[in-house]
This record gives sequence, structure tokens and C-alpha cells, in this order.
Amino acid sequence: MVAAREHLGSTEDRRPSIKHDVSLPISRIGDFLEQADAALAAAWPGLRVVAFGHVGDGNLHYNLSMPAHGDNTALIAAQPENRIVHDLVHQHGGSISAEHGIGQLKREELLRYKSPLEMEMMRAVKRAIDPLGLMNLGKVL
Repeated sequence: MVAAREHLGSTEDRRPSIKHDVSLPISRIGDFLEQADAALAAAWPGLRVVAFGHVGDGNLHYNLSMPAHGDNTALIAAQPENRIVHDLVHQHGGSISAEHGIGQLKREELLRYKSPLEMEMMRAVKRAIDPLGLMNLGKVL
């Protein structure tokens, strides 16, 4: 089941895709999908979007890849779509990180969308839970 989910964004050619794990207010998911799909199609003609997830609670897996004849390597290397997707998620009151956490690849992106106060609050929670800084050493917080 996990393997099927991991390959869902690149079904027929099994090439890697760019995976976004975002959350949005449920009432904004439709608007987000419409706007993000249009913006990405304009930026990357032929881009394939596979969106699925836990829509009932606002979590959305929004995966992108080029079709078999496209240049998937260039798309993945450039990743300009992160800003398009993340800005729209933020605009709609969502989060660029949902059930899978922020991850190391989005550490710098987090600073773009969270205020210094929000970052300090996250650090305070981390310090309260892990005062010696032993868990997830050297990661996001």
C-alpha cells in the first residue's frame, strides 16, 4: 500500500515526482486546486498534477511531475513550483506542512511563512519537551 502511494504521482512511467504535503481549510481546497493547477500549467506546460489525500481534514498531497516526454530532471532540479504552491497555500490560510512535518528540504521555506513569534513558540515547545536537545538533533528546531 505504501509503495502504491509513493508512486501515485508518477503512475505510468514511475519517474520521481515533487511531493507537497500541505494543509488547507476545507472550504478553500477547491479554490487552491483551481488556482495552483492554473499557475503551474502556465509556468510548466505539460506538468502533471496528482492531488489526493485526507481532504476531510484539510490535508492534501499535491504531487507534480512531467509526462514521459517532458524533462522531469529539470523540473525537479529547479523546483520553482514550490514557491507557487507554498504562496497559494499560505494565501488560502493553510500550512506548507501537514502530516509528514516540515522536513529538512523545507526548513528555509518555513521562515518565509512563519513569523518570528511563531518560530519562537515552536522552539519553546521543543525546549519544554526536549530540554537537552537530544531528539532529532540538528533538524528543524
